[in-house]
Amino acid sequence: MSSHLIRSDLIPIISGYAIVMVVLAAGLRAARRRVRAGQPLTRYTGRHDHGWPSFIWHVVADALGGYLVLAAVVVLYYYFVARVGSNFLDSEFSGGALLLAIAVPLYLIGSWLRERRLSRPGQPGQPRGGRADAGTPPDQTGNG
Repeated sequence: MSSHLIRSDLIPIISGYAIVMVVLAAGLRAARRRVRAGQPLTRYTGRHDHGWPSFIWHVVADALGGYLVLAAVVVLYYYFVARVGSNFLDSEFSGGALLLAIAVPLYLIGSWLRERRLSRPGQPGQPRGGRADAGTPPDQTGNG
């Protein structure tokens, strides 16, 4: 392999992968620590850890955290690997923000529509007897 190919392609891919794995490992360690301490897996929000306000808070916090990880990977790529056009970083921050502005509301609307559909008795695809937790979003532990 040529050194240019390694510098422009292989190093950014491995570095980005390593950053994502470190973030995921930190989250897994924090979750295991909470379980050992007998705490719920959901983050403390200052509210009850159920219902729509908490669900919205978790979605927004996760989206912003993901945005910051993406921004870190792009900034590191820009400064350490390939100095590209002058508007590269501006485009990254505005493009990522636009993606969040589109994706988060669509996800919340989709979640609300799904819960609304499941809360109606007798709808196709719904188990008999309705759902006991209808009207509340799925729990953030991955069990719901």
